Amino acid sequence: MEANVNPLAVILVYFDSKGDRLLYRYPYQTLGQTEVATDEQRKSRKRNPYAAANTDDLLQTPTHISAAKSQGQLQGFADDVLSALFAVKPQLCNQKFELKLNDVRFVSHPTLIPHKEQRPSNASSSISLPSAGGVTANPAPAAPSSVLAVKKQQMLINIVFALHAQASYSIVKCYHELSKRLGLALKFEEQRSGYLTEQTAHMARTHDEQQQQPLERTLELIAERCSLAQALKSIFHDLCTTGLLSTSLNQNLTLCFCLPAKAHQLHKKGSMVDPETIDRCLRALKPYHGMLLLVDFAELLDCVPPTGARMLWQLVDAYNPLISLQSMASNADLSIEHVYKLVSHLVYWAKATIIYPLCETNVYVIAPDAPLHTKSHLVEKFSTRFAGMSLFEVISDFSLPTSIGHLTTPLQQPARQGILAQMVLWMLQHHLLMQLHTYVQFMPSEDEFGDSASCGHQLRGASDDEGDQDADQDELHDGSMLSMSSQPLPVPVASINHRRDVSEDHSSLASDNIAVQPSSSHKSNFSMTASLSTENCDSIDSMEDEQKLKELLQVFNDADRAAIRRIPASLNVDDLALLVKLYQMGYFKSEHHLEEIMYFENLRRSQLLQLLDKFRDVLIIYETEDPAIASMYNNK
Repeated sequence: MEANVNPLAVILVYFDSKGDRLLYRYPYQTLGQTEVATDEQRKSRKRNPYAAANTDDLLQTPTHISAAKSQGQLQGFADDVLSALFAVKPQLCNQKFELKLNDVRFVSHPTLIPHKEQRPSNASSSISLPSAGGVTANPAPAAPSSVLAVKKQQMLINIVFALHAQASYSIVKCYHELSKRLGLALKFEEQRSGYLTEQTAHMARTHDEQQQQPLERTLELIAERCSLAQALKSIFHDLCTTGLLSTSLNQNLTLCFCLPAKAHQLHKKGSMVDPETIDRCLRALKPYHGMLLLVDFAELLDCVPPTGARMLWQLVDAYNPLISLQSMASNADLSIEHVYKLVSHLVYWAKATIIYPLCETNVYVIAPDAPLHTKSHLVEKFSTRFAGMSLFEVISDFSLPTSIGHLTTPLQQPARQGILAQMVLWMLQHHLLMQLHTYVQFMPSEDEFGDSASCGHQLRGASDDEGDQDADQDELHDGSMLSMSSQPLPVPVASINHRRDVSEDHSSLASDNIAVQPSSSHKSNFSMTASLSTENCDSIDSMEDEQKLKELLQVFNDADRAAIRRIPASLNVDDLALLVKLYQMGYFKSEHHLEEIMYFENLRRSQLLQLLDKFRDVLIIYETEDPAIASMYNNK
């Protein structure tokens, strides 16, 4: 799959009033060499003397089918055939051109470019092409008409990329976009200084001078003489190595381009990230997200034109993986829209990735496809970055979902905590860890479980003071959702009564000579009644509060309303109002994680966790990765 991203060849075809010509291509191997060798082998074979050879359609002969590709290079096509194919009519210019021959797909964007208008005195007689060759320093009487003809003439330039036929639609679309940008850049330089006319004239003259030399030598000589050929050669090598282009045309115009399917493999080998996936991720970008750079600061300027360098450096000066994009925009004195554009550009170019700002409550786990085998190059790279530390020892702490806060203690030195943060960032940069977010789903109990739910509430209401203290400690937990999801099962009422009877009998036998005191069961009943009355007094102070509760519960249907009424926290107006608000906003549909709810509703984490704990009978929580961010790294 990775090989389908690389181009097989880049071809430059020129067409004007004198006809079409393939001026340059790279790599240099002779495209028809394999075909000649196949013909010789075919002649040496014993064939039927009565067989007739069909040579009407040379492009569909078996020789081309077997010689289309060889070791990642284009072979089996003659130059004159390709030039005739890609010198299209003007009606097909300025639009996508795609042609599939056997197992090779050609894609380009033919561009029709008018010649730069020149005065007769500035014309050069040494240029052999008609764009400038028909004008001399001392024009004949018919020169004005020839000048008009030169002005009206147009030339067609077609930069064609040969790809594997199995290349995906996204990859073909990227190469078409690159061909289109090259055509526009050459059109601009032609109108500015006649650059294209000059370069094509040098290429054509070199072909004429080197007719007796091997074609490979001619193409090498063209690359030495013409800067346009050097640019195309550099583009081919960059596409095959990094997928990142920053090419200068005519020492004036800088062309920047990124092939995401290739560029993102530099940080995670084997991942196939197409532009559509990146666009989906960037559309989900929120102000509470953060940015993590994947390269050094010095490598950032390669992906932006000089006009955007100033704004990029403003963002880099304010860069901090511990703060959100909104905070970075404020520190850099930039609007959030400009920060979005800069961050999106860096993510597209595989210079940065989207994360949630690093904090103690972030939960991480080892990525399922992390390259953690013993011979991984990351093991030595980690030891070089953090002397005396082992990658396997550090990452083993995240075998289960673990927050950074659980790995730190107040007794640790600040330097140790800082090193831990740096190691987590390093592992995120190399896609060894993935962050898990907590999502909430509203799912009330079914009717058949109503009795057990009520028994559970009776058990909580009849518990003694120690049980109340335990419940308070659970609510004031440090934020771990595991304790909330692992509550004990409700105990049947019969077993409770049996336990109370046994305790009463034991107390009566042990206190024969002691004055009779109220039994523990009486105390429990009294405390339960008192607690219920206290809760009613605290939560429903007036009939107005009771009316508010009824109005809030009208949001739910009958079954959901009955399930919520069984929860003691539903008697509190503030708690129920917050639950209804979040429910109406759609936060309980497993589509929004806690960090997003906290940001948009201006809630503290402790406040939100307490609400989830109080209504845990109708709310289900689970931890998973953010699908918008994870989609970029789960494609192969």
